[in-house]
This record gives sequence, C-alpha cells and structure tokens, in this order.
Amino acid sequence: MTVTLEQPARALLVTDEDREVPVPASLRYSSDDPLAVHLDFPADISLNGSMVTWTFSRGLLEEGVRTPAGAGDVRIRPSGRFRTVVELHSPYGMALLRFERAAIQRFLLRSYAVVAAGSEEVGPALDRGLTSLLRGV
Repeated sequence: MTVTLEQPARALLVTDEDREVPVPASLRYSSDDPLAVHLDFPADISLNGSMVTWTFSRGLLEEGVRTPAGAGDVRIRPSGRFRTVVELHSPYGMALLRFERAAIQRFLLRSYAVVAAGSEEVGPALDRGLTSLLRGV
C-alpha cells in the first residue's frame, strides 16, 4: 500500500533587495519513492503557469537541516537557529527560500514513520524509472 504525506510549508522567497516574500509551497513524500522528497509550488506563482515540483533526496533534506549540504541544483543549509535555507538553481536563475526548521523536521519525522531510514527498498522505484526511461527503446 502506498502512503503519501503532504505538508504545507511556509516559504519566504528572499529577493535581490533582501526582502522576504511569502510563497506557498508544500513538502511531499511517498512510500513509492522512498529516497525522495518533493517540494511543490502552485501554478499561479510559476513563470509558465504550471505547477512546479523540485525532487531531491530525503537524505539531503535531513543533512541540510543540520549542516550545509548539496552541490548541484538543490543546496540546503541552516540559517540561524530557527530557519533552513533551500537554494534552487535552474537555467533561469536561482531562488533562495527560507523555511521554518521545525516544520521541515516535523515533515522528516513523519516520513521516517512511513519508511524508516535505512529500510528504503529501491527496487520497485528503480524498475519504474527504468521502464519509463527505456519505454519505446
């Protein structure tokens, strides 16, 4: 049985002028893809009018709450005592978002209640990914 968690996350987009603009977002986790978390943004705030989802490892999110983590498109680090910064890099630029650390930690605890750390079975997710990738080959 697939279990999916979704949690609204209060995000603050940091602008070039160092202003913080509230942005609706949600964190999502599914037992179907146990190593990944998804950060969803609604269509009304995207450049092309469609929902935007960033997918990255649950381990990256866990590490980034405590210490700077990531070297690619997603970088996460603590910001002060109560916040966590998520940097999203794309060909269109970079977005810097601040989240309440406690909300991210709650989400992670809930995800570990669904699939414990170290017990993720990647076989089914790998099979689905390879099937999708190789479809028509």
